[in-house]
Amino acid sequence: MANVILTVDLGFGDAGKGSMIDWLARTQGAKLVVRYNGGSQAAHNVVTPDGRHHTFAQFGSAGFVPDVDTYLSRFMLVAPDNFLREQTALIRAGVPDAAARAHVDARAPITTPFHRATNRLRELARGGNRHGSCGQGIGETAADVAQYGAAMLYAGDLADPRLVRRKLRFLRAAKRLELEEAYDLSHRSAHDDAFAQELRLFDADAAIDAMAATYAAFAARVRLVDESFLAERLSADGTVLFEGAQGVLLDEDFAFFPYATRSKTTLANAERLLAETGFAGGAFRLGILRAYGVRHGAGPFVTEDADLTRRLPDHHNGTNAWQREFRVGWFDPLAIRYAIAATGGVDGLAVTCLDRLQQIPDLRIATAYRYAGDKTEAGLARCFKRTASGSIIGIAVRTAPDLDHQRDLTGLLFACVPIYECVGASGSHETLAEILADRVGAPLTAVSYGMTADDKQLMPASRHRFDGVARPQARWKSTANNIVPMR
Repeated sequence: MANVILTVDLGFGDAGKGSMIDWLARTQGAKLVVRYNGGSQAAHNVVTPDGRHHTFAQFGSAGFVPDVDTYLSRFMLVAPDNFLREQTALIRAGVPDAAARAHVDARAPITTPFHRATNRLRELARGGNRHGSCGQGIGETAADVAQYGAAMLYAGDLADPRLVRRKLRFLRAAKRLELEEAYDLSHRSAHDDAFAQELRLFDADAAIDAMAATYAAFAARVRLVDESFLAERLSADGTVLFEGAQGVLLDEDFAFFPYATRSKTTLANAERLLAETGFAGGAFRLGILRAYGVRHGAGPFVTEDADLTRRLPDHHNGTNAWQREFRVGWFDPLAIRYAIAATGGVDGLAVTCLDRLQQIPDLRIATAYRYAGDKTEAGLARCFKRTASGSIIGIAVRTAPDLDHQRDLTGLLFACVPIYECVGASGSHETLAEILADRVGAPLTAVSYGMTADDKQLMPASRHRFDGVARPQARWKSTANNIVPMR
């Protein structure tokens, strides 16, 4: 039976998931990386000890490690055109067999250029009220799976050119109709060159033929598999790593709506995959977080600090046309505790980017928020845990998805001001990480103080933990809205 490690980003994304997956694969005898959510919007940066770099999007982030396979599960949204471009980049980086090691669930939905263009057109139409999309069509793809079901395009369809063309024609017509019902396309195109450029795809007759050719090439290079694949790999020896995309604070059910992704970024999908295979073992749940806060694009970010953003530029993240600016703030235990509760708890923490704080002598950690708005007492009580004096010390987690509640919570967070404690200079990497872990109330398992696998280590008290499973003989059960481990 496989040793299973579930990884989850406890922030707004960009916590260093790719780097941690690469390290875990190298040190824990990994045989397979399972991608359990998201799609081609992922940007998981890995730098090898010999200086090679790749930003993993649809391949598992252990691609540099020989003999480790990738499995794109049915919860992964696959963009074959981006996949093939990424394969080319990996070949240039010295990984010639990445596609040969890729296994794709036939049920995985396909993100087409029509989804990508529709996503971008909606963002352009929002003007100054953008949600912060990555512009890769993730939300559009997920919505079409729910709305169109079998009429959507799936990985298992791609070997049949006639079926591919028929479904592409349907999707082009459906997305065009959605856009016509939502916007005055002629007016917007006449006054917005970027809008007009994206809309042209729907009028290009050659586009469907080009897409069909790309999809046939993709189907020929990967291994399309059914639901038995994962069950077989979990029954074999070795370690299976589950790699998520984005972060819990962007989850479709628990994020601060509408600044959310159309994806479950908690461990819900990973747990469901284990349940569906009949996996009889347990799994170690590893939460990954930076030693400070980051957020790409719009949305509430209570501890954001413009000066810290200036002092901590990020070489692998910056301003781009769709996500906009990369924002930096101080460590926020309230947000991290909320994320841990939303994902059902973690067995350990991996704290990354500790080296980035070595030159910051005046480190701060949020201890509470002060509400500076005019919401009623009842509204605050529904969303926050507070002291007798009114300081906010926790964010309440709903037991069932409630977008109205998440929207109310978003408004409140925009009006919150952080209250800090100063922890001085960071001292050793391990000391600072232990302080952060103590503030969120979870065990510290690993630390990362650089970009490569050589810059990571298990904490001494945790050295045995990945050798087995965190919950021996745990069983997995299904509930109506989620899959949770029985404890």
